[in-house]
Amino acid sequence: MPATKRLSSAKTPEHPDSETAIGGDFVRSLAKGLAVIEAFDTASPSMTLSDVARKVSLPRGTARRLLLTLVEMGYVGFDGKLFSLRPRTLNLGFAFLYSQNLWQLAQPLMVELVEKVHESCSIAVLDGMEIVYVARVPTAARIMSINLGLGTRLPAVATSMGRVLLAGLPQAELEKHLKAAAPIPEFTTKTLRDRSALLKEIEQVRKQGWALVDQELEVGLRSIAAAITDGTGRIIAAINIGTHASRWPIQKLMHEVLPSIRQTAGAISRLAAG
Repeated sequence: MPATKRLSSAKTPEHPDSETAIGGDFVRSLAKGLAVIEAFDTASPSMTLSDVARKVSLPRGTARRLLLTLVEMGYVGFDGKLFSLRPRTLNLGFAFLYSQNLWQLAQPLMVELVEKVHESCSIAVLDGMEIVYVARVPTAARIMSINLGLGTRLPAVATSMGRVLLAGLPQAELEKHLKAAAPIPEFTTKTLRDRSALLKEIEQVRKQGWALVDQELEVGLRSIAAAITDGTGRIIAAINIGTHASRWPIQKLMHEVLPSIRQTAGAISRLAAG
Protein backbone atom coordinates (compact mmCIF):
# COMPACT_ATOMS: atom_id res chain seq x y z
CA MET A 1 0.00 0.00 0.00
CA PRO A 2 1.43 3.47 -0.89
CA ALA A 3 2.82 5.50 1.98
CA THR A 4 0.27 8.29 1.44
CA LYS A 5 -2.63 5.87 1.79
CA ARG A 6 -1.07 4.26 4.83
CA LEU A 7 -0.71 7.60 6.55
CA SER A 8 -4.16 8.89 5.65
CA SER A 9 -6.00 5.75 6.67
CA ALA A 10 -6.25 7.02 10.24
CA LYS A 11 -9.41 8.89 11.05
CA THR A 12 -9.07 12.67 10.90
CA PRO A 13 -11.61 15.32 11.93
CA GLU A 14 -13.77 16.82 9.23
CA HIS A 15 -12.56 20.26 10.28
CA PRO A 16 -8.79 20.25 10.97
CA ASP A 17 -8.98 23.08 13.46
CA SER A 18 -11.81 23.92 15.83
CA GLU A 19 -10.81 27.60 15.86
CA THR A 20 -10.67 28.40 12.17
CA ALA A 21 -11.06 32.15 12.37
CA ILE A 22 -10.04 35.12 14.45
CA GLY A 23 -12.33 38.12 14.31
CA GLY A 24 -14.26 36.46 11.51
CA ASP A 25 -11.60 37.08 8.85
CA PHE A 26 -8.29 35.52 9.87
CA VAL A 27 -8.32 31.78 9.07
CA ARG A 28 -6.09 30.22 11.68
CA SER A 29 -5.83 26.79 10.08
CA LEU A 30 -4.69 28.33 6.77
CA ALA A 31 -2.02 30.35 8.59
CA LYS A 32 -0.79 27.21 10.35
CA GLY A 33 -0.71 25.27 7.09
CA LEU A 34 1.42 27.92 5.42
CA ALA A 35 3.73 27.96 8.47
CA VAL A 36 4.21 24.20 8.06
CA ILE A 37 5.21 24.65 4.41
CA GLU A 38 7.66 27.43 5.33
CA ALA A 39 9.22 25.22 8.03
CA PHE A 40 11.03 23.19 5.35
CA ASP A 41 14.30 24.77 4.25
CA THR A 42 17.84 23.89 3.22
CA ALA A 43 18.72 23.01 6.81
CA SER A 44 15.58 20.87 7.23
CA PRO A 45 14.54 19.49 3.82
CA SER A 46 13.01 16.39 5.42
CA MET A 47 11.44 16.16 8.87
CA THR A 48 9.50 13.79 11.08
CA LEU A 49 6.10 14.72 12.46
CA SER A 50 7.74 15.62 15.77
CA ASP A 51 10.30 17.81 14.00
CA VAL A 52 7.57 19.78 12.21
CA ALA A 53 5.46 20.16 15.34
CA ARG A 54 8.45 21.42 17.32
CA LYS A 55 9.67 23.80 14.62
CA VAL A 56 6.26 25.43 14.09
CA SER A 57 5.33 25.28 17.80
CA LEU A 58 2.18 23.24 17.18
CA PRO A 59 0.64 20.28 19.04
CA ARG A 60 1.49 16.98 17.35
CA GLY A 61 -2.16 16.36 16.55
CA THR A 62 -2.55 19.70 14.78
CA ALA A 63 0.72 19.28 12.89
CA ARG A 64 -0.33 15.78 11.84
CA ARG A 65 -3.68 16.95 10.46
CA LEU A 66 -2.05 19.76 8.53
CA LEU A 67 0.60 17.45 7.09
CA LEU A 68 -2.06 14.90 6.11
CA THR A 69 -3.93 17.58 4.23
CA LEU A 70 -0.79 18.80 2.47
CA VAL A 71 0.14 15.21 1.55
CA GLU A 72 -3.34 14.63 0.12
CA MET A 73 -3.10 17.86 -1.91
CA GLY A 74 0.33 16.97 -3.30
CA TYR A 75 2.33 19.73 -1.60
CA VAL A 76 4.12 17.39 0.81
CA GLY A 77 5.49 13.89 0.37
CA PHE A 78 5.76 11.14 2.99
CA ASP A 79 7.99 8.05 2.84
CA GLY A 80 6.60 6.37 5.94
CA LYS A 81 8.89 8.29 8.29
CA LEU A 82 9.91 11.65 6.88
CA PHE A 83 7.92 14.48 5.33
CA SER A 84 9.35 16.69 2.59
CA LEU A 85 8.07 19.26 0.14
CA ARG A 86 7.02 18.18 -3.33
CA PRO A 87 7.49 20.20 -6.54
CA ARG A 88 3.88 21.35 -6.42
CA THR A 89 4.83 23.90 -3.74
CA LEU A 90 6.61 25.81 -6.51
CA ASN A 91 3.15 26.72 -7.80
CA LEU A 92 2.68 28.97 -4.77
CA GLY A 93 5.73 31.07 -5.62
CA PHE A 94 5.19 31.05 -9.36
CA ALA A 95 1.59 32.15 -8.85
CA PHE A 96 2.99 35.42 -7.54
CA LEU A 97 5.52 35.76 -10.33
CA TYR A 98 3.00 35.00 -13.07
CA SER A 99 0.49 37.42 -11.56
CA GLN A 100 3.10 40.16 -11.81
CA ASN A 101 3.34 40.44 -15.58
CA LEU A 102 5.74 43.35 -15.12
CA TRP A 103 8.70 41.04 -14.43
CA GLN A 104 8.11 39.16 -17.66
CA LEU A 105 7.89 42.42 -19.59
CA ALA A 106 11.08 43.60 -17.91
CA GLN A 107 13.08 40.54 -18.99
CA PRO A 108 14.12 41.86 -22.46
CA LEU A 109 15.31 45.11 -20.89
CA MET A 110 17.36 43.16 -18.36
CA VAL A 111 18.88 41.03 -21.13
CA GLU A 112 19.84 44.18 -23.01
CA LEU A 113 21.52 45.57 -19.90
CA VAL A 114 23.44 42.35 -19.26
CA GLU A 115 24.66 42.25 -22.85
CA LYS A 116 25.91 45.81 -22.45
CA VAL A 117 27.78 45.49 -19.16
CA HIS A 118 28.47 41.72 -19.19
CA GLU A 119 27.40 41.29 -15.58
CA SER A 120 24.41 39.64 -13.88
CA CYS A 121 21.20 41.63 -13.44
CA SER A 122 18.44 40.99 -10.90
CA ILE A 123 15.16 42.47 -9.70
CA ALA A 124 13.94 42.06 -6.13
CA VAL A 125 11.05 43.15 -3.94
CA LEU A 126 10.97 43.74 -0.19
CA ASP A 127 9.49 41.22 2.25
CA GLY A 128 10.02 42.38 5.81
CA MET A 129 13.75 42.77 6.29
CA GLU A 130 14.63 40.54 3.36
CA ILE A 131 14.69 41.02 -0.38
CA VAL A 132 13.20 38.34 -2.62
CA TYR A 133 14.45 37.81 -6.16
CA VAL A 134 11.60 37.95 -8.69
CA ALA A 135 13.61 38.20 -11.93
CA ARG A 136 17.19 37.45 -12.88
CA VAL A 137 19.42 37.38 -15.96
CA PRO A 138 22.77 35.77 -15.08
CA THR A 139 26.11 35.78 -16.83
CA ALA A 140 28.57 32.91 -17.12
CA ALA A 141 30.66 34.27 -14.24
CA ARG A 142 29.45 33.40 -10.76
CA ILE A 143 30.08 36.14 -8.21
CA MET A 144 28.52 34.77 -5.00
CA SER A 145 29.12 31.63 -3.00
CA ILE A 146 25.37 30.91 -3.06
CA ASN A 147 23.26 30.20 -6.09
CA LEU A 148 20.99 33.11 -6.91
CA GLY A 149 17.65 32.37 -8.51
CA LEU A 150 13.98 33.26 -8.34
CA GLY A 151 12.84 33.21 -4.73
CA THR A 152 16.32 33.73 -3.26
CA ARG A 153 16.19 35.76 -0.06
CA LEU A 154 18.96 38.03 1.17
CA PRO A 155 19.16 40.53 4.05
CA ALA A 156 17.93 43.94 2.95
CA VAL A 157 20.35 45.97 5.09
CA ALA A 158 23.50 44.56 3.47
CA THR A 159 22.43 44.61 -0.20
CA SER A 160 22.14 47.41 -2.73
CA MET A 161 18.60 46.41 -3.75
CA GLY A 162 17.63 46.13 -0.10
CA ARG A 163 18.75 49.66 0.68
CA VAL A 164 16.89 51.02 -2.32
CA LEU A 165 13.73 49.23 -1.16
CA LEU A 166 14.17 50.31 2.46
CA ALA A 167 14.55 53.89 1.23
CA GLY A 168 11.06 53.60 -0.21
CA LEU A 169 9.51 53.03 3.23
CA PRO A 170 8.04 55.85 5.33
CA GLN A 171 10.61 56.96 7.90
CA ALA A 172 8.69 55.61 10.90
CA GLU A 173 8.29 52.21 9.26
CA LEU A 174 11.96 52.16 8.26
CA GLU A 175 13.09 52.85 11.82
CA LYS A 176 10.75 50.15 13.11
CA HIS A 177 12.20 47.65 10.63
CA LEU A 178 15.78 48.46 11.59
CA LYS A 179 14.97 48.21 15.28
CA ALA A 180 13.39 44.78 14.75
CA ALA A 181 16.45 43.63 12.75
CA ALA A 182 18.95 44.50 15.49
CA PRO A 183 21.58 43.33 16.03
CA ILE A 184 22.69 43.29 12.40
CA PRO A 185 25.00 40.34 11.65
CA GLU A 186 28.59 41.01 10.66
CA PHE A 187 28.59 39.36 7.25
CA THR A 188 32.04 40.81 6.47
CA THR A 189 34.35 43.30 8.13
CA LYS A 190 32.77 45.96 5.88
CA THR A 191 29.18 45.35 6.96
CA LEU A 192 27.51 48.56 8.08
CA ARG A 193 25.94 47.59 11.41
CA ASP A 194 25.46 50.86 13.27
CA ARG A 195 21.77 51.83 13.17
CA SER A 196 22.40 55.59 12.97
CA ALA A 197 24.91 55.14 10.16
CA LEU A 198 22.46 52.89 8.30
CA LEU A 199 19.67 55.44 8.61
CA LYS A 200 22.01 58.12 7.26
CA GLU A 201 23.05 55.86 4.36
CA ILE A 202 19.45 54.98 3.48
CA GLU A 203 18.45 58.64 3.61
CA GLN A 204 21.17 59.34 1.04
CA VAL A 205 19.86 56.49 -1.12
CA ARG A 206 16.36 57.98 -0.84
CA LYS A 207 17.63 61.31 -2.15
CA GLN A 208 19.66 59.93 -5.06
CA GLY A 209 17.47 56.97 -6.07
CA TRP A 210 20.26 54.42 -6.18
CA ALA A 211 22.60 52.51 -3.87
CA LEU A 212 26.06 51.00 -4.06
CA VAL A 213 27.15 48.33 -1.60
CA ASP A 214 30.78 47.29 -1.49
CA GLN A 215 31.53 43.83 -0.05
CA GLU A 216 29.19 44.18 2.92
CA LEU A 217 27.35 40.90 2.32
CA GLU A 218 30.20 38.85 0.91
CA VAL A 219 33.88 39.56 0.35
CA GLY A 220 34.50 40.34 -3.31
CA LEU A 221 30.87 41.17 -4.11
CA ARG A 222 30.13 44.71 -5.24
CA SER A 223 26.69 45.75 -6.47
CA ILE A 224 24.80 48.81 -7.57
CA ALA A 225 21.01 49.16 -7.66
CA ALA A 226 18.34 51.61 -8.77
CA ALA A 227 14.68 52.03 -7.87
CA ILE A 228 11.74 50.81 -9.95
CA THR A 229 8.62 52.88 -9.28
CA ASP A 230 4.94 52.71 -10.16
CA GLY A 231 2.77 55.46 -11.65
CA THR A 232 2.60 57.28 -8.32
CA GLY A 233 6.36 57.33 -7.81
CA ARG A 234 6.21 54.66 -5.09
CA ILE A 235 9.20 52.28 -5.06
CA ILE A 236 7.87 48.80 -5.87
CA ALA A 237 11.11 46.97 -6.71
CA ALA A 238 14.82 47.43 -7.25
CA ILE A 239 17.13 46.34 -10.06
CA ASN A 240 20.83 45.71 -9.62
CA ILE A 241 24.02 44.74 -11.32
CA GLY A 242 26.29 42.52 -9.25
CA THR A 243 29.96 42.07 -9.99
CA HIS A 244 33.25 41.00 -8.49
CA ALA A 245 35.12 43.89 -6.91
CA SER A 246 38.29 43.03 -8.83
CA ARG A 247 36.57 43.59 -12.17
CA TRP A 248 34.88 46.89 -11.46
CA PRO A 249 36.52 49.61 -9.32
CA ILE A 250 33.87 51.76 -7.65
CA GLN A 251 34.46 54.83 -9.79
CA LYS A 252 34.29 52.80 -12.99
CA LEU A 253 31.09 51.13 -11.79
CA MET A 254 29.48 54.49 -11.08
CA HIS A 255 30.69 56.04 -14.33
CA GLU A 256 29.91 53.19 -16.74
CA VAL A 257 27.19 51.05 -15.11
CA LEU A 258 25.11 53.44 -13.02
CA PRO A 259 23.75 55.47 -15.98
CA SER A 260 22.76 52.25 -17.78
CA ILE A 261 21.05 50.67 -14.79
CA ARG A 262 19.15 53.89 -14.04
CA GLN A 263 18.04 54.03 -17.65
CA THR A 264 16.80 50.44 -17.46
CA ALA A 265 15.06 51.11 -14.14
CA GLY A 266 13.34 54.10 -15.73
CA ALA A 267 12.15 52.03 -18.68
CA ILE A 268 10.72 49.33 -16.37
CA SER A 269 9.09 52.02 -14.22
CA ARG A 270 7.32 53.36 -17.30
CA LEU A 271 6.02 49.85 -17.97
CA ALA A 272 4.79 49.67 -14.36
CA ALA A 273 3.01 53.00 -14.77
CA GLY A 274 1.08 51.54 -17.71
